[in-house]
Amino acid sequence: MSTAFALDPRLAADCFVVGELGLSRVLLMDDLRFPWLILVPRIAGLRELVELAREQQHELLDEVNRLAHVLHAITRPDKMNIATLGNVVAQLHVHVIARHVGDAAWPRPVWGAGERLRYAEDERERVLGLLRAGLALPAAE
Repeated sequence: MSTAFALDPRLAADCFVVGELGLSRVLLMDDLRFPWLILVPRIAGLRELVELAREQQHELLDEVNRLAHVLHAITRPDKMNIATLGNVVAQLHVHVIARHVGDAAWPRPVWGAGERLRYAEDERERVLGLLRAGLALPAAE
């Protein structure tokens, strides 16, 4: 087993990199219907939250909180969904999704709700810019 962190190929294919926080990589799900961020701790082979040391668990929770506050400020959702599932992608990752009454899946979970709408390049860059500014992350190279 490799000891280097590698992002699961399914996450890499479905998301754009927003940036790096202390513990985690921040991703934007490529689905315009839902303001949807994903945190992936940069630890090789990590599958479960309980595999993190206590300090890392707290750091991850702080990062979730940071993302939720920024996403809330940008989108003003009716509800914030925060979840770790891992039934399809085993690599530990945390979903932070801003939900709005009447969105494409409301009130059901976003998984498997219709066909995703990919971001157009200009809208993707606008959203990534807002997220990076809110999280105080540098622009992508």
